[in-house]
Amino acid sequence: MLLLALALQDQPTGVFRTVEQKWHSDIILIIQNNLPKFLTILLIVFLLHRIVLFFVKRLRRSADHQVANFHRAAQLRTMAAIIRATSYSIFGFIIFLQILNLLNIPYQPLLASAGIIGVAVGLGAQSIFKDMLNGIFILVEDQYNVGEVVNIAGLKGTVEDLSLRRTSLRDADGTLYIIPNSQIATVSNLSRDFSIATLNVSVDASANPDKVITLLKRVATDVRNDPAFKDIAIADPVILGVDKIDGRAVTYPVQIRVRVNQRDGVLRELRRRIILAFEKDGIPLGNDPANMLILRAPNPTAPPAQQPLIDS
Repeated sequence: MLLLALALQDQPTGVFRTVEQKWHSDIILIIQNNLPKFLTILLIVFLLHRIVLFFVKRLRRSADHQVANFHRAAQLRTMAAIIRATSYSIFGFIIFLQILNLLNIPYQPLLASAGIIGVAVGLGAQSIFKDMLNGIFILVEDQYNVGEVVNIAGLKGTVEDLSLRRTSLRDADGTLYIIPNSQIATVSNLSRDFSIATLNVSVDASANPDKVITLLKRVATDVRNDPAFKDIAIADPVILGVDKIDGRAVTYPVQIRVRVNQRDGVLRELRRRIILAFEKDGIPLGNDPANMLILRAPNPTAPPAQQPLIDS
């Protein structure tokens, strides 16, 4: 009995020692046979990765130099983002296959089963394929590019990243929106070719319309010819005349065609000069009729007016 107990105690130690020796021999075999090949694949992937980064940097550098052609710069940034994302996916897949090969795991059955599973998953994940299909049309039709200001899926902002599956949009508050391409049905590109800076000036109805139009024309032309905005404004201003009458408020639209994404500075300067010019010439700005009624309402804290005595 004592010998049997000792044999049972030594059995687990012997099993562990056998497993350890087998693992040790397998690891040595893997290192001798497959590790050089794996290191060679890693070196090739690293070199390809550096080559892709080189071209991506060249594309971005070329986009930064396209100052006069914003559309071309947006195309180059979009191409750089697509090349980088696609290359990372391909390199990751190659390294994954080599790891399976290094561990002596046959990946052919995995790929075959993945194809069968992919058919089943595709029936329930049609939106992914729709995202990619719509992304291909976005790129082929050149609907928008990285860096352009667009309005898509009810959201407005600057395109920060673009891939076949989704679009990253950054709004004016800094919020980042991730929009699947399948949800993009209508695209409003606000940065294509040119922008129009439109300012609706509300003037009181007592002002002479001809005088107001002449003054607005002169102020807008001064902004157009200002050295700070001469290269931004690409056409002479247009004064459309009287556009709307709302009570005592008369609206005069002023339009200046400018370069893409350059409206805000022109509109700020135009507002400032219009206020100064109207103040100098004594032209009153328009008021909302509701506000006029509120301003003319009697002060409740004022003492009541004395009623005149009527002799009977």
